[in-house]
Order: sequence, then structure tokens, then C-alpha cells
Amino acid sequence: MAAQKIQGRVIAAHGRHYLVQTDTAKLQCVTRGKKSDVAVGDIVDLQLTSANQGVIEAITERKTLLYRSDQYKSKLLAANVTQLFIVVATEPGFSDDLVSRSLVAAEAAGVSVHIILNKIDVVASLEKTRKRVAFYGGLGYPVHEVSATMQPEATVAALLPLLTGQSTILIGQSGMGKSSIINLIVPDADIAVREISAALDTGKHTTTFTRLYAIDDQTMIIDSPGFQEFGLYHLTEGMLERAFPEFEPYLGKCKFYNCHHSNEPECAIRTAVAASDISPMRHALYLQLLHESSQKLY
Repeated sequence: MAAQKIQGRVIAAHGRHYLVQTDTAKLQCVTRGKKSDVAVGDIVDLQLTSANQGVIEAITERKTLLYRSDQYKSKLLAANVTQLFIVVATEPGFSDDLVSRSLVAAEAAGVSVHIILNKIDVVASLEKTRKRVAFYGGLGYPVHEVSATMQPEATVAALLPLLTGQSTILIGQSGMGKSSIINLIVPDADIAVREISAALDTGKHTTTFTRLYAIDDQTMIIDSPGFQEFGLYHLTEGMLERAFPEFEPYLGKCKFYNCHHSNEPECAIRTAVAASDISPMRHALYLQLLHESSQKLY
């Protein structure tokens, strides 16, 4: 009898081991060979090898793919996401560089962004944090203020309508409250994490892998591990300049068609920076990312 082929969604990944949710079960899966480019959120074709195990044969076409990369390799974050929640907090302090890089990654991947300011009950640093976050609001990214611990009902009321019908990945440094938010939205999240950890044999390392929670057929939330760096070495120059929405009115208006917006004369982007129409911080990030993309070794 031929082995049964079925389809499912990858809900967790650890190394080259995957947990795939099908219509009827959660299956522990591996890929053929050593190379793996499977991401959480992928819809995959797989072949059953036992009642609860399978081999991933193919990845169906992705709508989106969010990933980060350094000089040597890339790290897949999630596939088929429609939006990104960047979670920041009043304390501990968050990194503007990480937020800005996450925004660029989302723009390049065609994924919309919401910024979630958590822990607004910590009033001592609230105003200072609001000012920092307002900068991103000024770029056109919606900002939502919540307190997952102190105002749980209000937090759910604010976020659930944004999540419904979307596949959303949450990104943020450790300590920002991503887990608190997910536990509010997905009441059985802790139980699910224990199940996933057992299935993937990851022991206590419950925060080191990406996992997907399906609220219904159309609504998914993906939790990613906290990380401190977000390399974007894979983005080309053309992708980068289009990933800064505030650059858009000036693109194609430089004196030279192949302008890098660094030190060329009569550069429309640099003129806009000088006129305070583009933030110097954002222009500096663009130049830094441009430099990094030229260093790629893979």
C-alpha cells in the first residue's frame, strides 16, 4: 500500500524537527536530507511514516516570508503572516534599532505593522516612552497602548479585533511582555507550549523556538523568541530604499539614476533629510543596512 500523503500547517520548529497540525492530528515531522528551509506558518505536503510522524515532502507557495539574516546565514521567522506586532514596553528599555529593523523587514516582506506599547501602568517612564513610540506613529504605523498584566480585559478588547482574520507574528525583546499578551489572547497557550516542547523533545527550552497558535481557521498568532539583533543582510539596495515609506516621494528624483543616497550631489533623499522631512536616524539606518547588504558572504 502506498504511504499516505496529506497536508498540514507547521506550528513549531526546533532545529530540523517540526510539529505539523493536520485536520486530525499533530505530527512530528522531519525533512528529507540535511538542508531545511521550512518555517512556522508554512503549509506543507507530507508523507505519513507512522500514526504520529511524517516526512515533509514540499512547501506550498508562500504568501509572505519574514526572516532575518547575518553575514553568513539566514534565520526564518515565519511564513504566510499578514501582520507583525512589535511589542515594546515602558520598562525594560527597548531598542530603537531593533524596532526600526523590524519595520524594514516587514515592509520588504509586504507585511503590515502595529506597534504595541505594553506596561502603560508603569507611569514613571510612560511619557518618555510615548514620545519615542510617537516617532513611529508619525511614520504611519498604528500604535496601541496596553497593560497586559494590570488591565487584561482592556488589552484583549484592544487587540482581539486587530488579530481576527489575520496571521500575526509578535516580535520583541525579552521582557517586553509578549508572553503575557499571548496568554491573554490564547488561554491554553501554556499547555500548548508544554505539549509542543514534549513533542519536539526540547525539555525546558520553551522560549527558544517559534510557535503558532490557531484561534480559528482564519486567525493565527505566532510567538517568536526574544532576540536582540535583527540582521537584514539579504535585502538588496532596491528593496531597502522601498522599505522606508518616507523615502517614497523622493525616489527617482535624485540627479543620478543609480544614486545610493549616501554622498552623491543633488540627492533628493539627502535634501529631504537636511530639510527635516526625513529623520536623520532613519537615513543613518538605511546607510547602515546598505553597508551590511554589501558584506553578505552566502
